[in-house]
Amino acid sequence: MTDDILKGYRKSIDNIDAALVCLLAERFKVTQAVGAHKAATGMPAADPGREDAQIARLRRLSEEAELDPEFSEKFLRFIIDEVIRHHRAAAAA
Repeated sequence: MTDDILKGYRKSIDNIDAALVCLLAERFKVTQAVGAHKAATGMPAADPGREDAQIARLRRLSEEAELDPEFSEKFLRFIIDEVIRHHRAAAAA
């Protein structure tokens, strides 16, 4: 016996997950271009002021969307750290 309601929820979750992956892929394409530009111009890989502003912005958006701001900050921090790692690799290449 299958639960059609649960199947419907899971299908929606699968669609959202697919959209998240595509959005992350697009975001990383842009940040790779940023990393290449920073490397070519001698700019530092990290920009703490920009990172802080983005985290504050995401926290505000999260509160408005009734999403836990702590979760959102952890999620964005993970992404930022990965981007910085890529930027440092681009600078070293």
